[in-house]
Formats: sequence, C-alpha cells, structure tokens
Amino acid sequence: MPDLWLPGAERHPLSDTAPTDTQYDPRVIWHITWDKNATAAKPADLVAFDKLVQYFTGGGKAVAPHLLWDPFTGRTAQFYPANSRSKSVVDLAGGTRTNRTGKVCLQVETLFFPYCRVNGKSYATVRDTPAKGLDKILAWARSWGVPDVWPMGAPTWKANRSEQMWETEGGHYGHGQTPENTHTDPGPMPKWPTSTSTTPKPGSPAFPGRSAFGPGKSNASILLLGQQLVRKGYSKHYRVGPSRDWGEADRLNVVDFQHAQKWTGSDADGYPGPETWRRLWV
Repeated sequence: MPDLWLPGAERHPLSDTAPTDTQYDPRVIWHITWDKNATAAKPADLVAFDKLVQYFTGGGKAVAPHLLWDPFTGRTAQFYPANSRSKSVVDLAGGTRTNRTGKVCLQVETLFFPYCRVNGKSYATVRDTPAKGLDKILAWARSWGVPDVWPMGAPTWKANRSEQMWETEGGHYGHGQTPENTHTDPGPMPKWPTSTSTTPKPGSPAFPGRSAFGPGKSNASILLLGQQLVRKGYSKHYRVGPSRDWGEADRLNVVDFQHAQKWTGSDADGYPGPETWRRLWV
C-alpha cells in the first residue's frame, strides 16, 4: 500500500478522518492560501508557514487540506492521511461529494497569493515560484494512481467546471475546476515533470473516461478494450470475441487483468479507470 503520509512532511494529524468515495478515480485538488490581497504595484510579504499550520490545526480545522506546501522552501505539513477526505472545498448536499471524490482525493494548499513578496522579489503566479518539493508531492500522488494530467486543462485564473468530467476522469484539478465551488485558484501552475510510470507509450489510445464502459454502452472504446485484452491474454470469458457492446465477459476479463495487477476490492471491479487503461498498453 502506498504511504498514507507524504514522506518528509511534518505531521499534524486531525482526528476527524472520514473515508473517500472510492468508486471514483484518484485525483489531486490544488489551491492557494490567498491569505492577503496584493498587486503588482503593491506586493506584500508572504505569510509565515507556521502561521498557516497554526490556522489549519486551530480555527481553520473546518477547511483543512491534506497538505500545506511552501513552493519557496519545499516545506510541507500534512493534516489528513491520504485515504481520508479533507475539507478544503465546498461540498453541497445532494451532489457529488467533492471532498471525497476518488480512491484518494488529495488536496494541496500552496502557500501563495498573487504578488506575494519573498526575499524582496514579487511573484505573480505559482508558476513563477521555484516550486521546490513539487516533485515529491507528484511522486506521492502517482503512487496512489493519480495520472499526470489536467482533465480540464491546466488551470488559469478563469473558472472552468464540468460535473460529468469530474465524475469520470482522474488526475489533477484546480479549485476553480471543482464542481459546487466558486473560487478561481490556483491560477497558472508549474509544468509537471515527465513521468514514465503514468504516461502511456507513444501511440497508445487516450483513455475515453469511465462513462464509456458499463451495461447498455456501445462504442469503439469497448471494442478497443476487448481487442487489447485478447492481445494481453485476458480473454477466457469471451465466447465469440470482443465487440462494440459492453457485456459481462468484458467486465470479467477486466477483473482478471486487475487481479493480475494485485488489485482487490473496488480496485478490481471490472470497470476500466485510467490506470487500468494505461497498464493494458504498457
């Protein structure tokens, strides 16, 4: 099992842990603390890291994330284990449980606000920072199956939300891309380092989303899935062969493949997620 706590992070565990909705694909939600308002003409000094730790373990417990990350020093503090929900996004009654969506739903508060000043220099976006320690956070996210993708595109300062994509695509999301929320952060983020562990080989088909598969579905992605299962040797449940129509044989063959990855429980339910899809083409 991957590490519940980011290696090297300061641990400040909050006691009110709660499970995530593991039927959804794993993801990360990115925020900025935005604890001051500044401008290019009037930058302001960055708030101290320890002050934010004190806030999230005190009066700000109700909005605590998994991680607080300082992109200038690489310092991190963690408040919830990876398999618990945290509380940094709005979660309205009756819709997707936004704080819980995913095998993991890791939330990272970046210690940052636009035009913060550090050592006399002003920074307009997180992309402009040194982004120290980002590689360690991304490696931890990958260990939980989070792919190195922004399903809704890399964040800008403009909100861009889709409930359907949120429910069917794992990966990285900004607060401004999370359903039921109104914030626009984190703004432009650093480009992700290349990861061979989660990036499909050149020529591999893009994952069509979990909604492409299941009872009553018929499309080219189901046929493509079946053909690849046959190539990989996971086809014993087919009596005639794969087709465009989803059937129980497809699901059982996917279960066999997922079991071969040493997955159990809801991770081996027979419905392809982005990591199942990726591994089929490795």
